[in-house]
Amino acid sequence: MKPRLLAELFLTRRLLPRTVSPFVGWQCKECRSRGSAQRGYSTPSLSPLEKPYYITTPIFYVNAAPHVGHLYTLVLTDILKRWQVLLGRKAILCTGTDEHGMKIQQAAAKAGQDVRAFCDKNYKSFDVLARRVEVEFDHFIRTSDPDHRFAVQHFWLMLRERGYIYSSKHEGWYSVSDETFYPDSAVQLTLDPSSGRKFMASMETGKEVEWTSENNYHFRLSAFKDRLLDFYKENPQFVVPATRMNDVVQAVSSGLGDLSVSRPVERLTWGIPVPDDDTQTIYVWLDALINYLTKSNYPFQIPGQENVAGWPADVHVIGKDIVRFHCIYWPAFLMALDLPLPRQVLTHAHWTLGHEKMSKSTGNVVNPFFALDRFGVDTMRYYLAHDGGIRDDADYENDYIIDRYRKGLQGGLGNLVSRIMRGKGWNVREAIVAATNGYAPATEDLATKLRIRLVDLPDMVMTRMENLNSGAALRAIMDTIYMTNTYMQQSAPWNYKDSGDKAHLNRIIYLCAESIRICGILLQPYMPGKMDQLMGMLGVAPHARKFANAILGSDSDYGISKVALGKGREG
Repeated sequence: MKPRLLAELFLTRRLLPRTVSPFVGWQCKECRSRGSAQRGYSTPSLSPLEKPYYITTPIFYVNAAPHVGHLYTLVLTDILKRWQVLLGRKAILCTGTDEHGMKIQQAAAKAGQDVRAFCDKNYKSFDVLARRVEVEFDHFIRTSDPDHRFAVQHFWLMLRERGYIYSSKHEGWYSVSDETFYPDSAVQLTLDPSSGRKFMASMETGKEVEWTSENNYHFRLSAFKDRLLDFYKENPQFVVPATRMNDVVQAVSSGLGDLSVSRPVERLTWGIPVPDDDTQTIYVWLDALINYLTKSNYPFQIPGQENVAGWPADVHVIGKDIVRFHCIYWPAFLMALDLPLPRQVLTHAHWTLGHEKMSKSTGNVVNPFFALDRFGVDTMRYYLAHDGGIRDDADYENDYIIDRYRKGLQGGLGNLVSRIMRGKGWNVREAIVAATNGYAPATEDLATKLRIRLVDLPDMVMTRMENLNSGAALRAIMDTIYMTNTYMQQSAPWNYKDSGDKAHLNRIIYLCAESIRICGILLQPYMPGKMDQLMGMLGVAPHARKFANAILGSDSDYGISKVALGKGREG
């Protein structure tokens, strides 16, 4: 290894934990060929620790400001993380920014800024957005961070040592916007309708490509066709939804070519240098994908405790436009080093505006900060989760946001909570005490149906969340809210407040209060701020807000509000 490389690696090493060698997990070819190499030192036996749930967003390019697609990905990922916390499991969420590559280099030059200063400025908007929308992230990674550079160069050295990296001339169509090469079969001549200019573009993304011929390094992706197909067969739920799993299998079955994994430094200077070769910069996608490992302590995992920081990832949440990188390239890179593969990749659809693809060039993009300022955090989280597409694109529209708010949050949940908690003709706490002290439940058909629904609801939501369909889970909860409103309206408890049938009145109020409590618990991952207020209004203790508490009749201690309720009303 060249002195310069050693100096760079160990300069980076000074910024990292000193307890483990930077070459943990590395074995030379000779040692690996002998199977289990004898060690000249003893390693204490460590009991394996429980693996946290580890979920990630993609890391976002800093060449432009955040848009609603970024907001959706962040919210979707945060909901899934908070769901695991609701179940009582430790969970880790990693997000961040992708700051290397040609498009960043060109954007900085266009802005007349030093590229490092450009990244230092632009990453902040993504950090602020994640905090603004109340994403509970544990790690915010920047690919320009020293620990990430170290992880990437270590990964590269391991690939090279195992014979999966070789040098060759590469020719093909390169898209700066997509940061990838395309074969002749994947590009076409395209006409820009606004200018009349003709150019070659990717058929997949519509982005312009340019013919490039250069000497660089390649990864032997073709060697992993059979292993990938075997993995997909053994893990048919690896890619969600199933339609994209089928697309991935079809793409790999049709054959894989080797992958260019570096660019000449005269073309790309802003990135991580190839170890031992000053003339090449590591391919931005290989660099970027390794971020998921960086924040799970790679390559510093302690033997026996490799999973303590979360790896392998339970779910990568990504947009449908980067499926190939995450579902073909990334598993192959990991297979090459015999590292565990992520368990699932949730690939969501895009947002359109006026049923047309959002594009910075046409100006039809949604500023997420404006949306949050106008509608509020919880309303936007609710809308994105409710309408956001997994398989199919969803159309973004301000009128839809207002409609979902009025129907679901104001007229549905808000109306129900107000009528029950502020009603002048009854006492919620009294109803709970009566119902939990042996009083017979209401027997009307609608009451029976609602009780059955409340008993079944936690499992309904659990099944949908296990399938990574948080939108369907949300709709199941809201349908229960609508059902409860119908029950209350038809049961008309205000008719019993002066009739002397206090027992029947209490049965109605109790069933409605239980519905609010159970639905409120299940809605916490979606609207954490508002649901904290709701739990306070109901008087539900903090320790009684877990998934295990979302059982009909499991809590007899609530009913006295811990916050001001405002004016009451007659039903």
